[in-house]
Amino acid sequence: MNNVKLTSVKVLESLYNSFKVEIINSATTLQKLTNRSMYLYLSDPNFKDQIETTDQLIPSGSNF
Repeated sequence: MNNVKLTSVKVLESLYNSFKVEIINSATTLQKLTNRSMYLYLSDPNFKDQIETTDQLIPSGSNF
């Protein structure tokens, strides 16, 4: 476990609640989603572009 970084992030509550419902019968976790998303962001230009151009989230006090 020496190669992991403990961090905290703020997520939109409605998205998190929907995610929990969606994965109830799945082996996916928020940690898996986060690690795989970061990997794809770094290795797949199309995924990176899709992430950077998504604007359907409601703005709040930070940069969601």
